[in-house]
Amino acid sequence: MLMRFDTAHFVASMPDLASLEGAPLPQVPEVAFVGRSNAGKSSAINALTNRTRLAYASKLPGRTQTLNLFALGSGPDRVTLAHLVDLPGYGFAKVDAATRRRWNDLIGGYLIGRAQLRGVVLVIDSRRGLLPADEELIGLLCRRDPERTAALHLLLSKVDQINTVQRRAALAAAEGRARTLPLDATPQLFSARGREGIEELRARVAQMLFR
Repeated sequence: MLMRFDTAHFVASMPDLASLEGAPLPQVPEVAFVGRSNAGKSSAINALTNRTRLAYASKLPGRTQTLNLFALGSGPDRVTLAHLVDLPGYGFAKVDAATRRRWNDLIGGYLIGRAQLRGVVLVIDSRRGLLPADEELIGLLCRRDPERTAALHLLLSKVDQINTVQRRAALAAAEGRARTLPLDATPQLFSARGREGIEELRARVAQMLFR
């Protein structure tokens, strides 16, 4: 199916899972974007959709505090065919414990239980690689009902800030991890600033949505 990512528009912000499940939204497939705070998640969404401020990209970690939904359509009538879901960043220490627990419950509950979820783009700072918090998130995704598995895409961001040798090492490490997972998992190099890997990301997101 031809997916027009440039049709993306904001739909709603949901503070919790109950609000999401009770919202009068079309029952369409979803791909979620997750990652550590300041890994480049919002920039990846903006590059994917060819928009500058669809998702708010900030130098201050922890700005995304709700589930933010964006609709994707196709054709002149722009019927909603899918949702992109921007989840709160994790691993940011400068929030109070109650807020951190709420974010963790929100992310975990969504990844494990959301029926419409078809795939997850895990945004990883290529300079750091997979960290323990990222592995915890992957573990949550592996806990989904076997009848409702979701695909995983390891998006190694900010590769414009590392050299060729570091790129190869980062990709090799992600490929090795992907092979060990009981999921449809793929890695790629990406740079929103350098406009690198955008078409590959679009192809993978479309594949996950309509697999």
